[in-house]
Amino acid sequence: MQRFMDRLSGAIERRRRLFLAGWLVLLLAALPFAAKQTEHLTSGGFSVPGSGSEAVDRALVSFDSAQRGVLSVVVGRREGGDAAAVRAELDRVAAELRGFDGATLAPRTLAAAEREAARTPIAVLPLRVEGRADQVADTAVALRERLGVGDGPRGGAQTYLVGQAALWAGMQDLSKHDLERAEVTGFPIVLAILLAVFGSLVAASLPLLLGFTSVMITGAGIFFLSQATGMSVFVTNVASMIGIGVAVDYSLFILARYREEVRGGADPVSARRIAMRTSGVAVAFSGVTVMVSLAGLLLIDSQTLRSMAYGAIMVVAVSILAATTFLPALMAGAGRRAYEPGRIAAVVAGARRGLRRLARRPAPAPGAPGFWETWTDRVMRRPVVSAVAAGGLMLVLAIPALSLATGDGALRQFPAGHETRVGAELAAKKLGAGAASPIEVVATFERGKAGDPANRAALDRFAAAVAEDRGVAAVEPAAPSRDGSAAVVSVVTRGDAESPGAQALVDRLRAGASGAAALGEVARVDVGGATASVEDFRVQVTDSLWKIALFVLAFSYVVLLVLLRSVLLPLKAVLMNLLSVGAAYGVLVAIFQWGWIDGFLGFESLGYVSTMTPPLLLAIVFGLSMDYEVFLLSRIKERYSATGDTRRAVAEGLARSAATISSAALIMVAVFAVFAGVGVPSVKEIGVGLAVAIALDATIVRLVLVPATMEIMGRWNWWLPRPLDRVLPEADFESGGAADREPAAEPAPAPDPAPA
Repeated sequence: MQRFMDRLSGAIERRRRLFLAGWLVLLLAALPFAAKQTEHLTSGGFSVPGSGSEAVDRALVSFDSAQRGVLSVVVGRREGGDAAAVRAELDRVAAELRGFDGATLAPRTLAAAEREAARTPIAVLPLRVEGRADQVADTAVALRERLGVGDGPRGGAQTYLVGQAALWAGMQDLSKHDLERAEVTGFPIVLAILLAVFGSLVAASLPLLLGFTSVMITGAGIFFLSQATGMSVFVTNVASMIGIGVAVDYSLFILARYREEVRGGADPVSARRIAMRTSGVAVAFSGVTVMVSLAGLLLIDSQTLRSMAYGAIMVVAVSILAATTFLPALMAGAGRRAYEPGRIAAVVAGARRGLRRLARRPAPAPGAPGFWETWTDRVMRRPVVSAVAAGGLMLVLAIPALSLATGDGALRQFPAGHETRVGAELAAKKLGAGAASPIEVVATFERGKAGDPANRAALDRFAAAVAEDRGVAAVEPAAPSRDGSAAVVSVVTRGDAESPGAQALVDRLRAGASGAAALGEVARVDVGGATASVEDFRVQVTDSLWKIALFVLAFSYVVLLVLLRSVLLPLKAVLMNLLSVGAAYGVLVAIFQWGWIDGFLGFESLGYVSTMTPPLLLAIVFGLSMDYEVFLLSRIKERYSATGDTRRAVAEGLARSAATISSAALIMVAVFAVFAGVGVPSVKEIGVGLAVAIALDATIVRLVLVPATMEIMGRWNWWLPRPLDRVLPEADFESGGAADREPAAEPAPAPDPAPA
């Protein structure tokens, strides 16, 4: 791998302008498509193959009178408006719907609504929609744009689109707005951190440029991918969130190593080559491990999660390519401005000297231990106390995770006053909360037709029993399919489709309560609709979480086994990553499920954690933690190979990587925190969870648990059975640089393991 990177570095040195021109052309070509990346994303994608809700969705195609999604247009009178304004808006809506594919408006429905406008301030136009659930979701997106929903009132009246599909369509618009706010806020924050790290505007701009490039090219990739397959609306937020952090971090690692080599006496060309054959290889290796960790999400047969995985994998791949080809060309083009301290660094250094004089503290003596060496020495002097204290803190933070409850929904994620939420509330006042998304029960008869006396009597008994349920507002008469072999019963709940009452009713119906068991004696009963679909998605993801965990844990262990050539160090690293994930889960439960800081993040807790958050957090955190693991432990391993002294290797390895890792983690945390502050609750959860996990991983784990446990383990850190020693390849990423050479020390062989 290092030989390949040497050849790549040589090619970039010889054809720097060609590489720069290629990336510039690619970026300019991507920009117009990145701007349109949300146009073909779907707000659906939650159907579960083989589930009851999916069976109902497929079965409803056989019914003339049943719809697989309910969409209605609500026109509300605004202050200063009158009945004439409402009727005018109704006529405008009817005109827009003429010739629209996927939804139709019956003339008698329009006439009834216009008559109703004279008596009440709310008029409702139920629409006839065609297609399966995901198609209805896409229809809702198109309708919002065609009708100008969200554009505000017109002449004293305002139009809203309601229904479960309309909620997710509104979520798509809101997510797009939140993404723009996050990117506008995030890039300046990242620039400020990079300025503090490098002290040079030119050096700080290079990682930022790579972050922008990676996100834009990935946005174009999402646009093209969405033409061929369904992609969730949430993919843009996840890809941008990960892309900004990862691209900046990877370029930071390489640029920091380049500057370190120059300070160590290497000429710029040699320094770039060394940076690429060490940190560049580590970036490529770490990036691939992140991509494979994210591939664990593909184990769940869910369009939503898989599309998020595709977007995240794509942005990491682009970030690797940019860091290993675009960045070296930029560093060469920037010349000495890429590695020399700038005016900012001079100002900061002067401020430090001034503060030191004011505090009457002498400047550190040449050769005196630095901060990181001193820190590591203190931790490793009392390793048991340090490990117990740090591990105990992580376990305490993880305790709430034992009460983790997941759920889904769109309505309560909208801020109060948002037009989508207002429209749903108006429709609930007019028609009832559950009218927009009824539960659909399909009975497929084993013998005879739905109209046969015995089967008809079973349907009537079922409908009567369901009507008596405490959570039911109304039950529509059973409607037969075209061939008569099945019938559908629509059940309108008292609460909305996302309410606990509606979810409990689905559970009761599936358990055979309210007459479902008796109907099940003569027919196969499937329960569907929006509420059932959300519950099926929750069960699918929750029951599949162990697959992702097993995949990520096993892969992480194997990768570190090859890299570190140790049996126990990878096991310890995997357990520490689990601590980080567990602590992040615990914080999410406390904030988003228990509502400990309600209002601080701009929303009220929903009483659960979004179903998608635990698997996303698990895969992303393990992948990103591998970055820091690779850069820290590979440095420690290199110093151990040179000295044979575990304590010295940890101190020197930590000293040479801790500042860069801490800076990279700070950037990650800042980016994730931005998304935690501007997104809808489901995006806030991912932002908060990732920020907490990365912050803990880069501080408690890397700075305390790693040195403490390595001191406790002693020579067992490097234990590798001879059979494995013979078959495992050498993976040396961080040796060979000027900063790492130590002529006075002969490489020491790893000692035989023996208890200390």
